Amino acid sequence: MKIYNTLTGKKQDFVSIKPNEVNMYACGITVSGEAHIGHAYQALIYDIIRKFLSKIGYKVNYARNYTDVDDKIIAKSNETGIPADKYAKDMIKAIDKQMARFKVGEPSVWLKATECIDDIIEFVSELIKKGHAYPTEKGDVYFSVDSFPSYGRLSHRNLEDALNGVRIDNDEQKKNPLDFALWKSAKEGEPYWQSPWGKGRPGWHIECSCMNKKAFGERVDIHGGGRDLIFPHHENEIAQSEALTGKPFANFWIHNGLIKVNGQKMSKSLGNSLLLSDLLDKYSEETVKYALLQTNYRGDINITDNLFPDAEKHLVDFYKVFKSATDKGIIIDGENKRIDEEFNNAMEDDFNTALALSNLFGYFKKIKAKINDNDLSAGADLNQIRKTYSLLGLFDTDVDTFLAKYDRKEDESVPQQIIALAEEMQAARAIKDYAKADALRAEIIAAGYIIKISKDGYAIGKV
Repeated sequence: MKIYNTLTGKKQDFVSIKPNEVNMYACGITVSGEAHIGHAYQALIYDIIRKFLSKIGYKVNYARNYTDVDDKIIAKSNETGIPADKYAKDMIKAIDKQMARFKVGEPSVWLKATECIDDIIEFVSELIKKGHAYPTEKGDVYFSVDSFPSYGRLSHRNLEDALNGVRIDNDEQKKNPLDFALWKSAKEGEPYWQSPWGKGRPGWHIECSCMNKKAFGERVDIHGGGRDLIFPHHENEIAQSEALTGKPFANFWIHNGLIKVNGQKMSKSLGNSLLLSDLLDKYSEETVKYALLQTNYRGDINITDNLFPDAEKHLVDFYKVFKSATDKGIIIDGENKRIDEEFNNAMEDDFNTALALSNLFGYFKKIKAKINDNDLSAGADLNQIRKTYSLLGLFDTDVDTFLAKYDRKEDESVPQQIIALAEEMQAARAIKDYAKADALRAEIIAAGYIIKISKDGYAIGKV
């Protein structure tokens, strides 16, 4: 199995630190607001990675965290008048409720920053003793970037690039502008804990390093998160963790792409955040998952008006094949090992869900032909798809229940077999198999139809 490692900038054969066992940590949610589609996507990706590693024989210990004290939460507390600790607890309950609706598996270990304060204080104290951190007269503690010569190797930046790429907290008591806070002195009205440096609270970066160490010790096989965390968050995690232990922190760094809305990065400041609760009120969790997994996890996802409706359309068509089989008396049972093997091959190549989903179009095309010929092996194919693709959270719903939710009007002017060719063509384009896409386009034209491709999808008409 090959995994793209951000640290080396290439795909590498995956080898775990301990044989047949994987320790994996993924940065979770800072609970300053409700869960949005970006939170859901990241949770989905690492849940799938955990499940696939388990499928191929690893014992997976998977930890996620909630950041339940930081600047954003304090700002929300001041805005709402709700004490910061209560605000964080209430928000965690709300987020957990939506993630349960989304049907993402629970990690092996849940961690919270506020439950690790003593560990954080000990961690920071050791860094000071080793000369990698220094307290200030104000009661802040900073990590000394100059004490860690390899700083920047995860993000592949030198110190000058790093300085230009991060918002600097201008504190005259810093020795270097890049030095980052391990412990922050408490301001009036802020939550705080007693420490050797006075009343204060942990910095964001030290929280994850300490929670990781609490869960797994000094080293971890896989550390994951969104690509926006590479610098400075994960860069700083490496610096402080390796400065403490003198050992490599994580063997593999995995980063998922970002969510964009009509080409713009999703953010609260732009007002284009998509709340998970709003999406699940409109679409099934399977539809949302299918839409997100059509892109390889390292790529950015551009959410257009058509993304979720198109995903819904595909799933309805797939579920109709299940219904067609049962209506013809074909029993959905048995197995087709080839389907499972092809799924594993896709996933063993850096968890390529895009390829795994594109394979579905070919499978269902063949299954429909089998059903028309009363070939009972269609039942084994469908059962294998249900078993295999359940790892992605698909085909877990009762067929009649799923189809009852939708009343999609189909365009009778274009035969279903032409639409199926168009969908297969789009799937081939998505994985850059342009030779296959061109052949399918030629088949559509030969049948007397024209197809126009745009960034929003395709349109079919009569010649």
